[in-house]
This record gives sequence, C-alpha cells and structure tokens, in this order.
Amino acid sequence: MTVYNLNLGIGWASSGVEYAQAYRSNLLRNIHQPAKFVFMDMILADNIQHLTSNIGFQDNEVIWLYTHFTDIKIAPTSYSLDQVEASYDGVLSRKERDGKIVRFFYEQEDTFITCYLRNENEDFVERAEFVSRGVLIRKDYYSYTRYCTEYFIPKNNQATLFQRRFYNEDGSTAYDMLLTDSQEIYRFKDQWLYGKQALVKYFMQTLHLTKSDIVILDRETGIGQAVFEEATKAHLGVVVHAEHYSANSVDEDHILWNNYYDYQFTNADKVDFFVVATERQKEVLSQQFAKYSSHQPAIYTIPVGSLDQLRGQGESKRKPFSMITASRLAAEKHIDWLVKGVALAKKELPDITFDIYGKGGEEGKIVEMIQSEGAENYISLKGHADLTDIYTEYDVYLSASTSEGFGLTLMEAIGSGLPIIGFDVPYGNQTFVKDGLNGFLLPSSSDHVIDRIAEQFAAKIVETYKENKITSMHQASYQEAEKFLTKHVEEAWSNLIQEVLHD
Repeated sequence: MTVYNLNLGIGWASSGVEYAQAYRSNLLRNIHQPAKFVFMDMILADNIQHLTSNIGFQDNEVIWLYTHFTDIKIAPTSYSLDQVEASYDGVLSRKERDGKIVRFFYEQEDTFITCYLRNENEDFVERAEFVSRGVLIRKDYYSYTRYCTEYFIPKNNQATLFQRRFYNEDGSTAYDMLLTDSQEIYRFKDQWLYGKQALVKYFMQTLHLTKSDIVILDRETGIGQAVFEEATKAHLGVVVHAEHYSANSVDEDHILWNNYYDYQFTNADKVDFFVVATERQKEVLSQQFAKYSSHQPAIYTIPVGSLDQLRGQGESKRKPFSMITASRLAAEKHIDWLVKGVALAKKELPDITFDIYGKGGEEGKIVEMIQSEGAENYISLKGHADLTDIYTEYDVYLSASTSEGFGLTLMEAIGSGLPIIGFDVPYGNQTFVKDGLNGFLLPSSSDHVIDRIAEQFAAKIVETYKENKITSMHQASYQEAEKFLTKHVEEAWSNLIQEVLHD
C-alpha cells in the first residue's frame, strides 16, 4: 500500500504546497506509511535532488516523471569535471575557471565546453554546454551519471531545442522526447506517446495501482484528466491548498471556483476525499457543495504542517521590541505594507526592529521602500534561513497577506510563542489568532489604501508594547499551538487512511 502525492514543480524558493508536502512526508514516515512524492514538471536548471532534499524529502520518496522511465535514481550530483573532460574526444587546448563556471577549450576542433558546477569549491558538474563553431549543439545534465541530453539546431540565428534524450545508468537510451511546433512526442522502444497528457497517463499505468493505494493530487494543472482517469484503480484524494473560490463572483445560483480546483470540484464524484487545512474552510466548502453542486464528497480537516514541539517556553533570549516576518517576497505577501507600518510605529517605539526572512521577485522593491523610509538601521532583509530556532529570538510576528490557505509560518510562529498581527482574512490568521489574546486581526478591505493599512499595523504594534501585552500573548500563542503538535496531525492522517481504505 502506497500513498502517491502528485505535484508539478519545485524550486529553491518553493511555495506553501511543496512545504506542505514536505511536512506530510515526515508525518507519513513517522506512522510508517510508505509514500512517494511525484513531480511532473520539466526540471533541468537544477538537479531535482538538490531541490527536494533542501526542504526535507528523502531521495527514495521522490519520483520525477522524466527519469521514472529510466533506471537512474534520485541522487545528488557527483559527476566530476574529469568525467566531462574524458567524455569528449578532442585535444584540450586550455582550461579556464571562474567561480562555479569551468570552460574546456578545444581549438583544433573549434569547440568549447562550459561546465556549471554544483558548488564553487567542488568539481561536481550539474550541466555542461557544448558549443561547436560558435553554435550551441547540446547540453548534458548530470547527477551521479548523465541522465539527459538536449540537442539544438540553429534557427533564425538562435539555438533551437528540438530533442531531449533520457538515459539509463549504463548510458543506453531510455527514451527520446521530440519537440515540434505543435506538441511533444515521446519515443519509447515499444511505443510513441503524443503530448504530456499521454505521458502522464502512461506513468500512472506503470504504478500498477490497486484499491490498496491512495493517490493524492496536490496540483492539477495540465495533468488532471490523465490522473483522474487512471486513479480510479486506487483511491483519489485532493488537497486544497488555497482559497478555493472567488468571493466576488458568487450569487444565489452560481459560484466561480478557483481555476486550480475547478476541474477537481466539477468532477468531485470521482474524488474519494478532499483535504482542507482548517475547520473554517471545511465548513465553507461543505456548504458550497450542498448549495451549488450535486456532489457531497467527504472532506477532512488536516493541518498541512505540524509542530514537533513548542519552542522557547520559559526562555528569555527574545530581543525586546523585535519583530519578524517570513515568506516569499512576492507581491501578494505585501511586505511593503509592513515596512511602512513599522516605520510609523518607530516614531512611538524607538527601539523596535523588524527582520524580513525570505527571497523573491519583490526584493528590489522592498529594499527601495526601506531606503525611502530611512529604515536601514532597524529593518533588515535576512534571506533564506532555517527558522526553527530563530522565531524564539523575536517578540512579535507580522503578516500582511490577504489570503492564506493555511500559513505554515504562522503555525511555526505561534509554536514559538509569537503573537501575530495580521488581517482578519481566511484562513490562516483566523485559524491561529484569537483577536486580542495572542495577537490582533485587522479589518480587511478591498481598496488597499496603503497609508491606512500602515496606520492599522502601527497602532496594533504600539498597543502590544505600550499596554504590556507581550507576556500574556506569548502564553496564549503556546496554548493555541498545542492542537498542531505532530502527534495530533499524525493521528489525523492515520485515521483518514484507515477510513478511506476500509470505506
């Protein structure tokens, strides 16, 4: 019996979906439930093992769609510069090294090879680009062996990808992926598959699913139909990771589901169970199915993360007047609102500091706002970090997100005793914050007037400190966090699996 968890991509700055899966992998491991985590996107910029291990997956739990049809295992990159050099039959003229980039020049053959290293201080190569007569002809990708080659032809004065080849450990061809203007074609020894859906369908068939297996769909885009068709051999579940509908597009007769869940909800009669992260979302979704659908699916509430323990209780290492937030630096997280709010609060609380953890596309904008507020001395960007023991160094957690399906960082924050100041919006803040007890829920409106929002945050920051609520709020957050301890979430997953398999 295996639980297969299906996703699309993963990156260094992963979303809450990937972190939720990583938490789940640990929970299922703890209850001795065999599980696999499947990634369906083409991921070649990095060895997928580096991305999955980075957030806690074990190599034997990970399946990547494109190497599934080979005998190459998920493993860290260990292919060496010497192996790349030995693989090319030419006369080496010179070698240049600049950080993580190494180039081999073969002047007699009018060729050079650019190798991209895993780390600057190691000789392990993640990929190599081969340029002949000034034209890119191929790229090779490596883990402990070469697992893929991309072939290029010149077209309109550009290198154009026309084929990918995936290998077995012994260097033999497992299959080819041919790219045309209209679709992808997969050439196996015994068959041809036309398009990604066909490949996904074939993949699902190779799992040889039975009613002893469970398939959990975390993301559906581009793979939903194939998964639904083949998962009937097992039990199919869908995890809802975000707000599932558009509140502005609902009337007495119609509801507009979130695009990411429309297919699953429309075909809910083929889904054995849905999983949501909060009781409030379960309540809303159940009411909506009853009102707008003929389906009445089973819906379970299981937090997408858990706390192995409560941290920092009884300790006194918190820096006074210190605040923290942690998220992707993305527009929807509205970190700029927090910067303005903290800058306003600084006028009444001269000792406050604010640290921002995370990376993302909005980093430049945030830096500019910090500078425009003259806040460089007390607002800092900290980048990525393992926050496990860092939360306990702070007094207060700030969140300006206007929508969270759950909010893993919010859970982690209260697990370290932090009160939270954020908006009264579904579903994260409403799950973790009891207004006035372990934080504050600010009224939310759609007009998003930044100055007014900043004033709201500033007022609650000042109130928290000037009315000496910090100590009582720390204790209240610890009390709220108790229900998210790992032992309770493990029990919820055990119960779900038993109920589904014995239904």
